[in-house]
Amino acid sequence: MINIAVDGPVGAGKSTVARECAKRLGIIYVDTGAMYRACALFCVRNGVDIKPENEAEIAKLLNDGLKLEITLVDGVQHVIVNGEDVSEAIRENSISMAASAVSALASVRAFLLGRQRELAANNSVIMDGRDIGTVVLPNADLKIFITAKPEIRAKRRYDELKAKGTDITFDEVLADLNKRDYNDMHRKEAPLVQAEDAVLLDTSELDFEQTVARVTGLADKLGKLL
Repeated sequence: MINIAVDGPVGAGKSTVARECAKRLGIIYVDTGAMYRACALFCVRNGVDIKPENEAEIAKLLNDGLKLEITLVDGVQHVIVNGEDVSEAIRENSISMAASAVSALASVRAFLLGRQRELAANNSVIMDGRDIGTVVLPNADLKIFITAKPEIRAKRRYDELKAKGTDITFDEVLADLNKRDYNDMHRKEAPLVQAEDAVLLDTSELDFEQTVARVTGLADKLGKLL
């Protein structure tokens, strides 16, 4: 069994790379960011303002009312909130900042931590997020920190949103990305930071296939894949 932790800032391509690597390596892909987005979506739908002073209310709402399930269909992760597949809804741009805010709350991180570790304990996984190698899976067999220059990450995110028909400008995407970077790196709980034993992978000059090849190559060298 193998556990691979992939961390990095927003727009670095962690999710798409990790998802493809999981397919090629024959292991399970776990998108922890989707879990935080699900929590954020649930709070927004219930009219709760996501800010530190409301943490007790948020914790109660999640613990008492949120039934979060992660299912795999043909190797693709689906996020189910109280019986509804919200895999698309949580990707709306309006949920992005809410997810960044909710992930800064200790109670929310505690709410999800056990679920994330259980998935890794029972399966070979590649798990991506902001604190996988530092907090969630500190003993992962392989840790990779994927990043790229802010402008390149913003362009990738902008292209993705425009392809979905979202009415947004590049400057708005870049401003949002920079704000989320700052929030993720300066939050009190599990800030975004490269683990000391993580491999740094800057994808600024790499295309998708080159990035996937680098990650799968590192995994193959471990010799733990069945």
